[in-house]
Amino acid sequence: MSSFPARPAALSALLLAGTVTLSSCAAFSDAGAAGDGSSDGTVTVAAAFYPLEYVASRVAGDRAVVEGLTSPGQEAHDAELSIQQTATLAEADLTVFLDGFQPTVDAAVEQGTGGAVLEVGETVGLRELGEAHSDDDGHDHAAGDLDPHFWLDPMKMADLADAVAEELSAVDAEGAEEYAANAADLRAELEELDADYASGLASCERDLVVVNHDAFGYLTKYGLELEAIAGLSPDSEPTAADVARLQDLIEDEGVTTVFSETLVSPETAETLARDAGVEADVLDPIEGLTDTTADEDYLSLMRANLEALRAANGC
Repeated sequence: MSSFPARPAALSALLLAGTVTLSSCAAFSDAGAAGDGSSDGTVTVAAAFYPLEYVASRVAGDRAVVEGLTSPGQEAHDAELSIQQTATLAEADLTVFLDGFQPTVDAAVEQGTGGAVLEVGETVGLRELGEAHSDDDGHDHAAGDLDPHFWLDPMKMADLADAVAEELSAVDAEGAEEYAANAADLRAELEELDADYASGLASCERDLVVVNHDAFGYLTKYGLELEAIAGLSPDSEPTAADVARLQDLIEDEGVTTVFSETLVSPETAETLARDAGVEADVLDPIEGLTDTTADEDYLSLMRANLEALRAANGC
């Protein structure tokens, strides 16, 4: 099991109909043996939340059906599964998930799935958090705990694409060449994105970025220094001492912008920005899509984040 914290979730939620139902869900028959796809010949993939769904969809192309287990607008950490989503996971030929990130999905995977399982953390390699600390929501983080937000590193997304292609090829051998080609195309786009981040953030007036919660640590590979108002949990609350320290840091370092994020309340970040006399803007952790970003995708959201960072840091 991964060592980054996860919120507790009742296993009974798996047996109850949730309030959110995926519009694209369809009823599938029982999954067949590995290599055969489902009994109607359709290969199905269950992807735990948006970045995993994006990669799986790009690699699958038109050859397999990918179902997301976290609906647009749903905060990924707190996602619970409806009966239909639980059935989708149980019948999928391949399940792609991140151990420890979504307790309800973890519990469902432990109960058993219809086919192969790809645990993403072991595949891409998660970064370790630096210092031991405690969140206000009661999560204790030891030095060496793992940061789950790997998708903010495009090259780790490319590694995931290769792994998904390999798993799909095992399920559907006839599609192996197509899956490999799709993964290679996606890797090329992700390599270009990675290069754009490296060049776009290479010559900035400032390197300090103040964000709402500790979701952007993988961006330190581009020379950024991140200061989070809250911890790994997006709804944990900062102490008065935390806020005072950040206000001093903003003034001392000439920070121009405090970033809130999608899917959680911007109030804390906007209050800090207002009290510090600086701008407030949005940096998307890309854990999921919203009504506002429904027409976007991973690549476009990452590029929007890059432009926001360049504007804030004088690049």
